[in-house]
Amino acid sequence: MPDEALEILRSARTVAVVGLSPDPSRPSHTVASYLKRQGYRIIPVNPTVSEVLGEKSYPDLRSVPEPVDVVDVFRRPEYVPQIVEEAIAIGARALWLQEGVVHEQAAERARQAGLRVVMDRCMLKEHQRYRMAGEL
Repeated sequence: MPDEALEILRSARTVAVVGLSPDPSRPSHTVASYLKRQGYRIIPVNPTVSEVLGEKSYPDLRSVPEPVDVVDVFRRPEYVPQIVEEAIAIGARALWLQEGVVHEQAAERARQAGLRVVMDRCMLKEHQRYRMAGEL
C-alpha cells in the first residue's frame, strides 16, 4: 500500500492550515512558511487574524472560496471532529493532523468520507524526509 503521506505531498497543491499562527516562533507558522517555499498554496484558517504569510486568513474552512487539497490541522484534538466535518463539507481530498494531534474517531470519519488521512505526523518533517530520499 502506498504511503498516504507521500501520496498527499505529491498530489496536493493547496493546503488550508487550520490554526495557522502569525507568530513565527509557533510550529504552525514554521510549517506553513516551509510549505509555501516548497511551492504549495497556503490558505490560513484562523478567525483571530486577517492575514498570515501574506495570505488572507479565513475564519473557518467553509469560508475558503477555492478548492482545498489538504486540511493541515494545528488545533487540539477536541476540535478535530468539527474540522473533519468542515473538511468533508468543502470536498477536501486529505486531512493531515500534525504531531500530537490524534483523534481516531474523527480520522475514521474522514476516511469513510473518502479523504486520505495522516495523523500525528509533521508535514514539514515528512516532506523533508521524502525529499532527502529522492521521492519528492
